[in-house]
Amino acid sequence: MKFFSYSIIAYTLFLYSCSSGNGKSKDTPSNNAPKKEPPVTVEAIIATEVDFTSPLEVSGSLQSQDFVEIRPEASGKIVALSIPEGNFVGQGTVLGRLNSDDLQAQLKKNQAQLVLAKKNEERLKKLLEVGGVNQQEYDQVLSQVQSLQADIEFVQAQVRKTVITAPFSGKLGLRQVSLGAYVSPNNIIVTLQNTNIQVDFNVPEQYIQKIKLGEKVSLKVEGTENLLNAQIIAIEPQISATTRNLKVRARVEGSTEGVLGGMFTRVFVGTAQTQKAILVPSNAIIPETRGKKVAIIRSGKAIFTDVETGARKESKVQILKGLKAGDTVATTGILFLKPTSQVIVKKVIQ
Repeated sequence: MKFFSYSIIAYTLFLYSCSSGNGKSKDTPSNNAPKKEPPVTVEAIIATEVDFTSPLEVSGSLQSQDFVEIRPEASGKIVALSIPEGNFVGQGTVLGRLNSDDLQAQLKKNQAQLVLAKKNEERLKKLLEVGGVNQQEYDQVLSQVQSLQADIEFVQAQVRKTVITAPFSGKLGLRQVSLGAYVSPNNIIVTLQNTNIQVDFNVPEQYIQKIKLGEKVSLKVEGTENLLNAQIIAIEPQISATTRNLKVRARVEGSTEGVLGGMFTRVFVGTAQTQKAILVPSNAIIPETRGKKVAIIRSGKAIFTDVETGARKESKVQILKGLKAGDTVATTGILFLKPTSQVIVKKVIQ
């Protein structure tokens, strides 16, 4: 009897194990499970401290001390044009004239009326002295004289607006209009700039102690071999809340031959000092609205870390905070990196 019971139990266990083997395991992944993204392949550098010897280097833009787009003050047809393109002209030089025939005619008419009004005023003044007219009659004639004088002054001002002159001494640009053209204050006749060159540049807020009025800076202009000297002449009274930079202006000293407004230049501020610093390629920096980041590779994943940058030297940027020696910093493939993605470093750049 016992043998029979044991047989039934063994047979039941056998059937249960067979049915469990044919069913789906709870641990089997579903076909609807999300697929894993392939790892991102990057190149990287190992952050190391090196001797960094350089003055503060920032980017700047050259410009003329005075620059203006000369436009006519009135609308009209150009009847005279004398613009020596690319040449130096003195302040007040006449560059062109607009048609003013109608204004000249109005001016002559007002002048003729003024002559007659003055004669009437003189005659009534004598009569007033002997009681021949009352004060009111004399005042009316005197008011007419004053009104005509004001009209003449107004027309003369309109006539002056038809003459286009150089507002200061400087070098002319290229002529933008032709003789006989109808122009308005919206039209540029020519540009004018003086030969004094200055440079505007921005300094990070951590270096503002290096900036003082009267201090000298050096310039390396693209396309030139020699360094130029400049003197700081103005400093913006506040730091930009967006860029955390201070805007500075310096005037270039000495000869500026071959240097034009709008050219790019590198500005060297202060004296060279040697210090230990971590440098990374400029393409490793990720600019953001409120700061800058780098991608550090740890345990096969990217960690985006805030950094504070310092001076620049060629294609390298000094890191003041956020990195330590030994960190692996991604230099390529940064746009494809995510905090959760796997990363493979295919090459470490020395």
